[in-house]
Order: sequence, then structure tokens, then C-alpha cells
Amino acid sequence: MIPMVDLKTQYAQIQDEIAQGFSEVLNQCAFILGPNVQAFEKEAAAYLGVRHAIGCASGTDALHLALLASGVGPGDQVITSAFTFIATVEAIKYIGAEPVFADIDPRTFNITPDSVEPLINSRTKAVLPVHLFGQPVDVIGLQALCERHGLLLIEDCAQSFGARVDGRQTGSFGAAGAFSFFPSKNLGCYGDGGMVATNDDAVADLVKQLRNHGSKIRYYHDVIGYNSRLDELQAVVLRVKLKRIDQYNAARRRAAHLYEELLAGLPLQTPYADELGEHVYHQYTLLCPERDAVIAALQAAQIASAIYYPVPLHKQNVFKEEHASLSLPHTEAVAAQCLSLPICSSLEAGDIRRIADVIRGVFAA
Repeated sequence: MIPMVDLKTQYAQIQDEIAQGFSEVLNQCAFILGPNVQAFEKEAAAYLGVRHAIGCASGTDALHLALLASGVGPGDQVITSAFTFIATVEAIKYIGAEPVFADIDPRTFNITPDSVEPLINSRTKAVLPVHLFGQPVDVIGLQALCERHGLLLIEDCAQSFGARVDGRQTGSFGAAGAFSFFPSKNLGCYGDGGMVATNDDAVADLVKQLRNHGSKIRYYHDVIGYNSRLDELQAVVLRVKLKRIDQYNAARRRAAHLYEELLAGLPLQTPYADELGEHVYHQYTLLCPERDAVIAALQAAQIASAIYYPVPLHKQNVFKEEHASLSLPHTEAVAAQCLSLPICSSLEAGDIRRIADVIRGVFAA
């Protein structure tokens, strides 16, 4: 079986270093906001080129706390994508704000300045773009748009750790950037974990307070907060992997380029990497009119595949009543044809050739 992500092979390469780190934590018994969390936050901030990186319990919490600490609240509108994981919009809903969905570019799968600007009105408070599948949005264009209209830019970087735009890391452009460390991410831990990145001292201070029950000083609480602290053991894993993230992302890009070469000429659309940013291929997602046939052939050959995301958010049961009249043609067309193939830093060229041969066989039949 070729899995979507081969975490076992990656773990085999780093298990001794992780075991040593775990042993030190267990011997020290410093489990909550301990030295590894503090060290990881400093190392991640340095890597991303931001003043602050604050660990929290999940990527969903990172989005929630980033919005809250940036000043988005009840009655505000936040423009975002309907072609993303539901966590993006859950975070908007948690704070009583209203998601407004912009259509996506059918090549990059991301919202654009042109799709966002017509939706701006007096209630718009923020734009929340998603760097989907590791392809950065036109964050420079969106940043300029937000500045013109006096809006906050909050980046959803759950799938883009290590992706760069004009030499800068995603997550360093807006008021805050939210990251996920779910195990399958380019930088993933061995459970849930997340992080808020920001250059704003006030946002950073409030995120730190909110993640720890609204407390700056133990047992003194100034606001209602949450229990959303990055685990010390997960920080060990993230520190080990952070040292290798550029290596991991380079391997994903090599895999993506080989896929593109081997699938050339077929009636499908391979991932589009524009010249605005550096793609890190969290997913390798095709547009494939013969999706069901390709999935069946891959399954028969014991090769995993996945559909991210089969139902856009404005069509989900939980949202469809309030967005019943909304039409997003590009989003809906992409959702009907998207198909993700296995990709990870340890995926071998022989496996990619095997996958490509199966797909070519579908179209040759």
C-alpha cells in the first residue's frame, strides 16, 4: 500500500532524537509551557521572521485566538474561502463574526484580490485567506487591498509552513498567521498542535493570555480565556522536525515535479505553481474529470488517494441555509473534480512512477 503520507519512514529517521527529547522531558517533569515549548516558539519565530510565535493546542485554536486577539468580534464580517477545511470558518463563527465567501482562482484554488474586493462593505473587518495545499495566496496583493480599506489580514497557514512569498514566510504578512501541526502537515507533531505568528506585541500578549485561561500571572485572571497550550512533548517533536523543514519541503517539491513530468499530456490539471510564491505541496491535488475511475484504479492497485474537499463550505449542511442563494462557480467546479495523490518527504520516485502508470492506464483504456 502506498499511503497518502508515510509518517513511519519519517519517524524512523528521527526516532533517536525524539526519544532523547522525550526522556529529558519525563525526567524533568516540566510538562506545561516548559523549556521545549519556549525554545520552539523562539526557533519558529526566527524561522518565520516574526517577532512572536505562540504555541497553542491546535490549528483551529490558532485561528480562533488570532482572530480574537486581533480585534474581530460579534457582527463583523470576515471574507474567506469556501474551499477549505471547516476549521477556517468555525473560528470565525466562534467569535460571533460572519463568514463571507469569495470565489477561488480555479488554478491556484485560492481567493484573490479581485474576488475579495467586491465583497467589502462597512461591516467587513478582516480578510482570512487560506494558503491552500501549500500554494501561497497573492498575499502581497491582499495586504495592499486590506491597507487601502483599513482591514485586518489574518493568514490561515495551516497547510503552508515553509512557503515563501517574495522571500518572506507565509504567516509574516498580516496581523497574525495561524498554523496547524496536525501529524500529516509539512511540519507536524504526533497529536494536535498549533501556533499563532505575529509581529504585533499586543496581539502576541493577548494570545498568550487567552491560551492560558486568561491569565498572565498564575491564579490571576483578567479575561475569560481558554485551555489551549501546546504540549511539551509535542514541542520536542516540532523542534526536531523544524530543523529539517526546508529539506522536507524540497523533497515534496521534487516529488511534485516528477508527478508533473509523468502526468504530462493527460486530460487533467496538475497543481499550478504561480510565480508569486513558493509552493510547498502539502497536498498534490489534480483536477480530474474522470475522478471516480482514477480513484477506483488506484484503490485496486493499493494506492491511497483523497478528495480535499468534496463539499464546499457554503454547501455544507451546517451553513447551507444562510448561504442558500450563494453561487461560487469556480469553487463548485473545483470541488467536483479535485483529487489528491500521495505526497510526503519520503515518497520515492519508484512509487510516483507506479502511481502515474496507474493513472495513465485509466486514460489509455
